[in-house]
Amino acid sequence: MTQIIAFEGIDGTGKTVQMQQLSNFLKNKGKTVKEFSFPIYDSFFGSYVGRYLTAKDGIPANTVDGKSMALWFALDRWEAFRKSDDLSYDYILINRYVLSNAVYQSIRDCDLGKPDILDFVLELEFEHFGIPRPTLTLVLDMDLAEAAENVGKKGFREYVGNERDVYESIDSIQLRARKKYQEYAERLDHVVFIPCMKDGKLDTIEHIAEKIQTAVLPLL
Repeated sequence: MTQIIAFEGIDGTGKTVQMQQLSNFLKNKGKTVKEFSFPIYDSFFGSYVGRYLTAKDGIPANTVDGKSMALWFALDRWEAFRKSDDLSYDYILINRYVLSNAVYQSIRDCDLGKPDILDFVLELEFEHFGIPRPTLTLVLDMDLAEAAENVGKKGFREYVGNERDVYESIDSIQLRARKKYQEYAERLDHVVFIPCMKDGKLDTIEHIAEKIQTAVLPLL
């Protein structure tokens, strides 16, 4: 059975780097691995997510109704899995998955005072669209300042160039997102927090990778 491991956390927590570390670890053990990173900006639905995140059409993502914005992200995943046979792999590693959809559409300024949409997103993606449920969700947890510094090092990205997207550029969104991940981790039994700080400083890539490998070992 394919094991699906999702990497989550606020922007700049090193999800891409750590996903690659885990991919190498699993391949060295003879496992087959498929990697995804959502949104897929060159897909039909993912391209529209990118337009919202950059306010390219004059409508920034952080002003769109939460359920409407969540639908675009969900459709991007639905399309990706609909067109693939990826469940033939031993492991699927995913950079940003369903949990981030619920988090980021619940903590924007326009969402304040409203019920969060976790239950809606889980029903939409897993039950209605039939998107595969993750076996394990790893939330990389890092201080906001360290994460923001890492965002600044990302360089050119196809959908946003050298700039930050709407969510990355608003510190209050990132702070609320970190707290929302902590809240959801208490509600969902497949979520594991991975601390990326040690003695007030950012831990090494290798030490963080070891923590992730420890969390994954029961799945091997």
